[in-house]
Amino acid sequence: MKAAIYPGEGKPVTIQDIPDPEPGPEDILIKIHRCGICGTDLSMSRGGMFDFGKDSQFGHEYSGEVVAVGKNAQGFSVGDKVSALPSGACGHCPGCETHNNVMCHNGESLMVGFAEYARLPTDVVVKLPGTLSFADGALVEPLAVSLYGANHSGMKAGDNVLVLGGGTVALYSIYWARRLGARRIVAMSRSERRKDLCLQMGADAFVQYGDNEVGEVMEALGGAPDLVYECVGAEGMLGKAVQHAGLFGKVVSLGFCTSPDPVIPGIASFKLVNMQFLVGYTMKEFFYIAEQMDKGHVDPKTIITNDIPLVDLPAMMEHLRGPNNETKVHVCMPG
Repeated sequence: MKAAIYPGEGKPVTIQDIPDPEPGPEDILIKIHRCGICGTDLSMSRGGMFDFGKDSQFGHEYSGEVVAVGKNAQGFSVGDKVSALPSGACGHCPGCETHNNVMCHNGESLMVGFAEYARLPTDVVVKLPGTLSFADGALVEPLAVSLYGANHSGMKAGDNVLVLGGGTVALYSIYWARRLGARRIVAMSRSERRKDLCLQMGADAFVQYGDNEVGEVMEALGGAPDLVYECVGAEGMLGKAVQHAGLFGKVVSLGFCTSPDPVIPGIASFKLVNMQFLVGYTMKEFFYIAEQMDKGHVDPKTIITNDIPLVDLPAMMEHLRGPNNETKVHVCMPG
């Protein structure tokens, strides 16, 4: 089969022929239809401290169709449309106790979405309802990132929320804040390029970074935010989040910055700001999204700006590293 391979050390991704995977007795085999390109795919293929490693398969926002079922696998049939949590788990470590497979350092990586086929253990697979498409299925994972953040941040109905960023995690943080009852939501980014998308997802107002941004956010919210979701993952964003947080406010880091990001503790201390760092999700989020995805206030597929074939993935990744007008790009597999 064809698959994207990252050679390591920041070298360009290649498309190679590798052996087809074979399902074990407890597994299913899926034909992958779509896989989204994530900012993590870009940051972990640059050759830095956080790196996929030599000769790695990757891709974690995928959906597909079951084409084979292991003899002991239960609950799936050939032809089922599915999405998958892209991390395995050993089942007996402290990380596994949280049910967040990303916290398990012993489980196998199932980040294999940029390929024609994938072997998956059934305990990480969620069946998609007939109302959902493969495009919907490839959005379950990024939706789960933001839902996990909302669930674990303690956000409650009536909270004022500020979301920093205009990328996928930010847009879906707005989506969930609206669905979970936030009183008012402000989106803030360095440019207005995704202003309309932020408003479509449920933001009440959009504010651009600038000298008067704190006052503009407070005016739009009717006060300082109770919760600030940092969804950029770039140096300076945690400090900006603390700057905006209200008294006893909370800053939730979902941006996964891989560089030092300074915060002035004195500023945070005089507001008694609580900071929380989150990554990953559980099957609870995946099942909820599969069941509820078509019942929201807006179609999550609105953020998809481009569909490309697998052969164009290397060039698209280089394009996305520079200035571009894309939001979510989906790689569509042949056939």
